[in-house]
Amino acid sequence: MLLATKGQRYKRLNRSIQYSLNAVLYSINEVQSIFIVRFNLFSILNRLEHLSVNTKALLPFGLALLATCSTAFAGATLDRVTGSGELTGVLMESYPPFSFLNEQNQLDGFDVDVAKAIAQRLGVKLKLQTPSWDVIAAGHWNGRYDICVCSMTPSKARAEVFDFPVEYYQSPAVIVVNAKDKNIATGKDLSGKKVGVISASTYEAYLNKDLVIEGAEDKPLSYPFESVQVAPYDNETVAFQDLALGTGVRLDAMVTNLITARERIAQDPRFKIAGDTLYAEPNVVAIEKGDPQWNAKVTEVVTQLKADGTLSKISQKWIGADISQ
Repeated sequence: MLLATKGQRYKRLNRSIQYSLNAVLYSINEVQSIFIVRFNLFSILNRLEHLSVNTKALLPFGLALLATCSTAFAGATLDRVTGSGELTGVLMESYPPFSFLNEQNQLDGFDVDVAKAIAQRLGVKLKLQTPSWDVIAAGHWNGRYDICVCSMTPSKARAEVFDFPVEYYQSPAVIVVNAKDKNIATGKDLSGKKVGVISASTYEAYLNKDLVIEGAEDKPLSYPFESVQVAPYDNETVAFQDLALGTGVRLDAMVTNLITARERIAQDPRFKIAGDTLYAEPNVVAIEKGDPQWNAKVTEVVTQLKADGTLSKISQKWIGADISQ
């Protein structure tokens, strides 16, 4: 096998550096994650070391480029939305009356109408997607989605990947049981019981006793129960179906939103709410972390929708009361 000459190795390294630099520029142009840009920059510096280039001297250049990238990403979402004329939102497919498929097989509900109002105020079309809640709540969307008007409660864990520009309604968490159940009347009675929740929800965190609501760290939650067997579900429809089979068959109870619970009970008398509310839950609009321009714009728009009565009207339409204040 022939060994490459020093000049050939230099050319190959030089070509490799050019590829990495192009990757940096592509990452910026395609609004990819800042972590991808960092990876490509460090790849360049590593290759330069092989050419005996003083990388310390280039460090200020790298830091300056990263700062430029961060600035570019700061307004990326608003630029993408206004440039494409489309706002991509995410929410759950089966969470009535907030989001569900109507008789025309179209997404409908409180959250859907709020998302439509935001898009209309921005002067763009709305595109809704319904991935699993696990996918929504995990964050790291990398430009796939622009906004979550999806009844998300701000938690300390979620604040690591999301910004929460504005609260748009409140509704407490409650216990739902089979209508024939006579054993669960308070939160304390959940001890040792199998309780259904949406996977990766704040209700799951609450039952695991590790829920910290963002912005309410000074108001610790009370956990009246001991150990609970948590049963996570992809959606509440299946969980309610299991609870309808009878207490202890597959589930003993569920923890969910008061408004969602009332909606289900109104449609199906096999369920009832047990006891008082467990804790108060603010629900916020969520966006990916680190885009102050988009954060400010979303705050501005939703604040306007509150002030002019639009949110109140949507609330009265779907809930029969104003939960937006």
